[in-house]
Amino acid sequence: MRTLFEIDLKDYITGGTVCIRPSVRALIRKDGLIAMIHSLKYDYYKFPGGGIETDEDHITALIREVREETGLEVDENTVREFGMVHRVQKGLVEDMFIQDNYYYLCRVKEGQGSQSLDDYEAEEGFTLEYVSPDQAINVNRTHSHNGLNINGLTMIDRDSRVLEMIRVSAAE
Repeated sequence: MRTLFEIDLKDYITGGTVCIRPSVRALIRKDGLIAMIHSLKYDYYKFPGGGIETDEDHITALIREVREETGLEVDENTVREFGMVHRVQKGLVEDMFIQDNYYYLCRVKEGQGSQSLDDYEAEEGFTLEYVSPDQAINVNRTHSHNGLNINGLTMIDRDSRVLEMIRVSAAE
């Protein structure tokens, strides 16, 4: 998969504890809008998706994560690679956090089930919204995010940069 960009905050300690957490993210378009998860608590938008479990391939993880966070069912036959973002920074607990984020274009089946959120996702008020890339970028770039930690701010920057790439590719 092509690398879209890299984020290296250089704020970590080499030679210490390391957490490697690959993840998948879904790019779902509908009527010119993008399916995004809105954190009502911290007021940011992120792509649906999350960590790949040790027994999962990328597509299985993508389908599971989208279903859990949104209640939407990914049509496996429509999944296409978009690109990967490599991220390295100090972890919340670990000396170094490494995450390769794999973005996939996909469509979803008609209808929507219920979300199955983790405790922190429910506490943040994760809500599925279809928004324009410009709306999500504006919120992510201009709102304060109510004290979100550096890992969260880096995630917001990462997804904002991907949204900017989508906006540019849609205009071409």
